Amino acid sequence: MHELSLAERVIGIVEGAARKAGARRVTRIALAIGALAHVEAETLQYCCEVVSRGTLAEGARIEVERTPGRAWCETCQAEVELEQVGMPCTTCGGFRLKVTDGDQMRVVDVVIEPGAPA
Repeated sequence: MHELSLAERVIGIVEGAARKAGARRVTRIALAIGALAHVEAETLQYCCEVVSRGTLAEGARIEVERTPGRAWCETCQAEVELEQVGMPCTTCGGFRLKVTDGDQMRVVDVVIEPGAPA
């Protein structure tokens, strides 16, 4: 369950940004998770809730957007959508694919309540 270590990194990033902005608390965290990132969104959300306890992000609403996977097909010589690593090209059925997008996870937005921490 690598989602726990990912959640620790997410909350670290969020708390660092919130402290830098002089936040009293974080009210919302938006994440983008690529379809090819090997991350279970619900598990990550739960882990973020657990890891955020006692931080500025405790109780924040965590929103996850799934972004599509994309790959370059060497047979078609075109970029195609890819739902999962190991799947064939959706156009020609070939497997000569190189992932070009959708294998990342990003913190997209952090909404804070301004003010000094309590």
